[in-house]
Amino acid sequence: MPRLRVHHKTVYEYNRPVEFGEHRLVLRPREGYDLHVEKMKLHIFPEPQIVWMRDVFGNSIAHVNFLKASEELVIDSDLTLTRHQSTHPEDQNPPWQIVYPFEYDPLEQNISDAYRKRTYPDDAPAIKTWLDGHFPDRDHVDALSIGYQLGKIIHQEIKYNRRMEKGVQTPSQTLELKSGSCRDMATLMLDALRELGFAARFASGYLTCQASEAGRASMHAWIEFYLPKFGWRGFDPTIGEPTSIKHIVVGVSDHPRGVMPVSGSFHGTSIDFVQMSANVRIETTPEEMSYSE
Repeated sequence: MPRLRVHHKTVYEYNRPVEFGEHRLVLRPREGYDLHVEKMKLHIFPEPQIVWMRDVFGNSIAHVNFLKASEELVIDSDLTLTRHQSTHPEDQNPPWQIVYPFEYDPLEQNISDAYRKRTYPDDAPAIKTWLDGHFPDRDHVDALSIGYQLGKIIHQEIKYNRRMEKGVQTPSQTLELKSGSCRDMATLMLDALRELGFAARFASGYLTCQASEAGRASMHAWIEFYLPKFGWRGFDPTIGEPTSIKHIVVGVSDHPRGVMPVSGSFHGTSIDFVQMSANVRIETTPEEMSYSE
């Protein structure tokens, strides 16, 4: 049962004091049978008014309004959580298998249909051609294996590129460039799964790795797809593995824009903006720990 401390600090700098519009923060991990948030301390400068709510996807969202102008915006999240290793149904009762193509339960049809709509409909022909080249005979095959194999193919064919630009590449751009960030790979896998008829969603959070342990990581992205009997299954195409206890889910959405960790606006021009920096550190903690103010 790993006990972790996650420190995530984001800083925006400006040439002069600027006023800020409302900001939307997706920073609190999704709790459940496999994850429990023990403590969360959120420090924001300048002085904020914060209202917490849950969105339609069940994410914890902080809506932040600011009381004064500033040359700097600081959002500093410091949390402690525990992870629990989950047991999958096929681990207990092999051989579990969902044969492709499959159908969703009528009671879940409306929701599953929403998660099968393409994020980039214009890219569907390019994605279909690419999929047909890798999965020419996919009928009567284990559906879970198809999902995992798809993620491994993306990992093998797409070179990781840590982009700092806003937004994501379209799936066709990622296929053409053969490179992309974790967000770009997740978006490609998202629409590829939907092209195959899977209900799939975009996930954002933290990954325990060398970079995060050294305090030089950023938010990470992967996908989850839904199968009858199995529920939501995660796969991280950036590292080419199913999600595991190393992954900490903060937010999920039908679209990559839905789980941006920080989104908002300021009143000014592009000349006023200097730079933005964000760093994530994850460390294993002892049973007792204290926070510094």
